[in-house]
Amino acid sequence: MNRRTFLCGLTVGMLSAPLTAEAQQAGKVWRIGTLDYGAQSARAHLWQAFRQGLRDLGYVEGQNVVLESRWANGRADELPRLAEELVRLRVDLVAVASTPAALAMKQATTGIPVVFMSVGEVIQVGLVPSFARPGGNLTGVATLTTEVSQKWLEFLRDAVPITRLGVIWDEGNAAAVVYAAEVQRAARSLGIAFRAESVPSNDGLEPVLSSMKRDRVNALVLVPGPMFFSARKAIADLAGKYLLAAVTGQREYAEAGLLMAYGANLAEGFRRAATYVDKILKGAKPGDLPIEQPTKFELVINLKTAKALGLTIPQSLLVRADEIIQ
Repeated sequence: MNRRTFLCGLTVGMLSAPLTAEAQQAGKVWRIGTLDYGAQSARAHLWQAFRQGLRDLGYVEGQNVVLESRWANGRADELPRLAEELVRLRVDLVAVASTPAALAMKQATTGIPVVFMSVGEVIQVGLVPSFARPGGNLTGVATLTTEVSQKWLEFLRDAVPITRLGVIWDEGNAAAVVYAAEVQRAARSLGIAFRAESVPSNDGLEPVLSSMKRDRVNALVLVPGPMFFSARKAIADLAGKYLLAAVTGQREYAEAGLLMAYGANLAEGFRRAATYVDKILKGAKPGDLPIEQPTKFELVINLKTAKALGLTIPQSLLVRADEIIQ
């Protein structure tokens, strides 16, 4: 059961955005590009939340808005081409999911407004210079922080005696590199032995996990990202196969069978991004709109997975969970 909600935002104005399209230009049909690093089949529910956010604000597909969607299917090298394609279409705005997609749009255009969601470390990776005044043509919703990545290791330690820690991330995701480094820093400070590996694609996961298991790894931090998101069920199956107690940042992974997830609600972040689209289409400058940062997070624990791994999750950890999957 859910006991907390995702509530984020730096300004009251964004939380009270109008629910009608009265201020829209009469007869105008807006063209919105969308760019996602992940795969459509795995992330459709997230973009559905974005569409619902638009509908709540009075935008109806086929009437006053048209979406031009592009998918990289986990291939970072495809993003520049897809970004340039959207620029050539002369869309009014581009909504992007993930840090790699946002960086690709930043390189492709300085004139078209870009609204991002499902990104992290926007300053460290060079997306914007400031949360409060991002400047330029980019703004949106951030859904990860370094503090969250520190919590992954904390929760994992509470759940399992760690003999050796594994850390895995997508090498094509600049934000994931930051979080992986933070997890490794935390492990060093706690005296936890670890092995860290980046992977270029989901095909590289099983060889790495198999090798980690031979190296006595029994606990895993999977730095989340769109590439992994599309293979979350397969990743959960591999973690079970190699008896790895795994934690990551998004509830969908725990629902797919990983032991735990801790982070902001992705779908809610996508829905919230629609408020930025609305403000920009009504005349606001992206660079003047503060970036929303998550302030509420959810811990999801899969007890079915814990049982399969032979783990007994301490009551002190269970009472902190927002949802327990039986």
